[in-house]
Amino acid sequence: MVDSTHDVEVRPARDNELERVVRLRWIWNVDDRGDRPEMTEVQYVRAAADWAREHAASHIPFVAVADTEIVGMAWLALAPRVPTTRSIDRVSADLQSCYVLPSFRDRGLGGRLVHAVLDAARDRGAEHVTVHTSPESISMYTRNGFEPHPRLLFAATSGPT
Repeated sequence: MVDSTHDVEVRPARDNELERVVRLRWIWNVDDRGDRPEMTEVQYVRAAADWAREHAASHIPFVAVADTEIVGMAWLALAPRVPTTRSIDRVSADLQSCYVLPSFRDRGLGGRLVHAVLDAARDRGAEHVTVHTSPESISMYTRNGFEPHPRLLFAATSGPT
């Protein structure tokens, strides 16, 4: 096992890694949270990897790789914005599904993933990046560039999380 955060590479995921990336979401939901899935792990991994490929232009996964093992992920979700009189091509971004395997936490990998997403959003011209986080992760996000904003409001719907 890699002992140092410097031995972990953080970069955009490659197409041939998507099954391993989405499997982290399975681990996060089923193993860590105890969610009861409506499909098998194999079905989920196949369907989620297909979804990632279909949405590659708008949802860009980043990974933390130790040796050859994917130990963390974060996704950049891009959304076009309504044009203004000053700018036709506008985009906003959301950081989604940032997760690091428990055995690799507290080494700064979450922050490195956040910065990779923020850099990529900036490179793509995003006006801002939002994140919807758990209470436990707020301090990690604030240490890495996020802050509360008085104009950002949230309305929950009955959809899945």
